[in-house]
Amino acid sequence: MDHKATIRAIREINGVPSDFIPLHAPVFRGNELKYVSESIQSTFVSSVGKFVDEVEKWVARETHTSKAVAMVNGTAALHISLLLAGVQRDEEVLTQALTFVATANTIHYLHAHPVFLDVDRDTLGLSPSAVESFFEEFGERRGADVYNKSTGRRIAAILPMHTFGFMVHMDEMLRVSEKWGIPLVEDAAEAYGCEYKGKPAGTMGVVGAYSFNGNKVITSGGGGILVSKNEEMATHAKYITTTAKVPHPWEYVHDETGFNYRMPNLNAALLLAQMEVCDDLIKEKQLLFERYAEYFSKVGIQLLSPPETTTRWNYWLMAIQTENRAERDALLKATNEAGVMTRPIWKLMSELPMYKDCQTDSLTNSVFLEDRIVNIPSGVKG
Repeated sequence: MDHKATIRAIREINGVPSDFIPLHAPVFRGNELKYVSESIQSTFVSSVGKFVDEVEKWVARETHTSKAVAMVNGTAALHISLLLAGVQRDEEVLTQALTFVATANTIHYLHAHPVFLDVDRDTLGLSPSAVESFFEEFGERRGADVYNKSTGRRIAAILPMHTFGFMVHMDEMLRVSEKWGIPLVEDAAEAYGCEYKGKPAGTMGVVGAYSFNGNKVITSGGGGILVSKNEEMATHAKYITTTAKVPHPWEYVHDETGFNYRMPNLNAALLLAQMEVCDDLIKEKQLLFERYAEYFSKVGIQLLSPPETTTRWNYWLMAIQTENRAERDALLKATNEAGVMTRPIWKLMSELPMYKDCQTDSLTNSVFLEDRIVNIPSGVKG
């Protein structure tokens, strides 16, 4: 790969001839200042306020779910999603090794154990065939539950993550989930605005979680949202993330362990303004992707595209696939030294010290992708 030519092309495509190019910066061009100012002037800047209510209504409407619950970040939303799905201490959750660390951490928050399985190369997400193979080899039915024969632990949930907004093969994953009677929780942190065969990301399992961190397509600074078609489940999520406080005019009564996880109104004000321009941002990111595709096809570099079942992609982080680890590392070094921010895909969770003893399968595709994937600048101009 000609690194100098690649750097020149990235600069030209992004219209930044010499300055630093970030990987993905937020864009504020709508009502952000207006709504945040309104929140400040109202004095409702914490977890109660009209913007929190409006954001929850907006997301529930856009995702065709019964209820959305706004929280402080996507990790909190995923933590509560797993909790509501029934994951308990010393149980197991089947997930992917190739993911952002929050996926594994939320399992650990519940004192449960992640089992790291392989991904599909076309989706970069948890492979249904890898999950099915795991059940065939290690699954043992005991009444209504399924246990891992090698550890003796109950398998409590399946947790796929939609990497870069590429949708996991959800039809197959849901069939495996139903066959074995294991609830499916969607880590849709990177997939707000994406669809699988016309179905919004995060809405096909029992519960799903989005992130609106500062590096996402749209942001609330820090923020996450839980969605579910089960209104009772979502209502309980809102209750326990508001410290499980029993409604009363003045008494402080809490009847179960709760969490101080609600999204502040100040953050929701920012997010509502971002949601108003989300479709426009996605269209602009699509144009950026198309310019990249035109260039990289000419020079024989593989630009990753989502599978056809991802019927709507949010174009969050764009990525190229290098020939091998050495080429990946050389590209990362050259681009970052030249002020063009690039990043590798994550280190496998099973390689991190706190998860090195967790059970895995061969992780063949995960290792292949870890050695080759590089994210390139994927933002649009403000």
